[in-house]
Amino acid sequence: MSAVYLLLLLLPLVSAQTYHWGRCPTPKVQPNFNLQQYLGRWYEIEKLPASFEKGTCIEANYSIRKDGTIRVLNSQFYKGKVTVAEGTAVIPDLRKPAQLGVSFSYFSPYAPYWILSTDYTSTSIVYSCTSILNIFHIDYAWILGRSRFLPPATVTYAKNLLTNEGIDLFRMKATNQTGCTDN
Repeated sequence: MSAVYLLLLLLPLVSAQTYHWGRCPTPKVQPNFNLQQYLGRWYEIEKLPASFEKGTCIEANYSIRKDGTIRVLNSQFYKGKVTVAEGTAVIPDLRKPAQLGVSFSYFSPYAPYWILSTDYTSTSIVYSCTSILNIFHIDYAWILGRSRFLPPATVTYAKNLLTNEGIDLFRMKATNQTGCTDN
């Protein structure tokens, strides 16, 4: 009975997310991932809905801090202004460098941030999934580009890769990158 009660309490929190029954899929990640090549600015091309991303001109910038952690600086244009969120990423297991953990609060645990595929210079395909009591999972997926727009064939390739890894893209939508300015 308590699991049902907990589930009812959590449903409003996941309404702006993509959730499915069962455990998270375990997609393959980028082999021989090179963090140094991945660093820098990435623009969000398409995504599964995320309550923390409601704006336009969404981008992420990754850099190394002096302590060796990865600084994650996400920005978006929302309600007439640019909002920025700073987080920290780590590589929990150096044998799996494409499986990062990201946190945007000192009090929250690291969430998975798995780079499924990247060519480092134009496109990155990222997936994150959190299982809730092994009853259902909340997942996120992003298609990122080094430029604000990617060729349609590249986006199709990215979507096919995600789908082939068992990730449901029914709710995936394009991010508005028109009229944006670079800082």
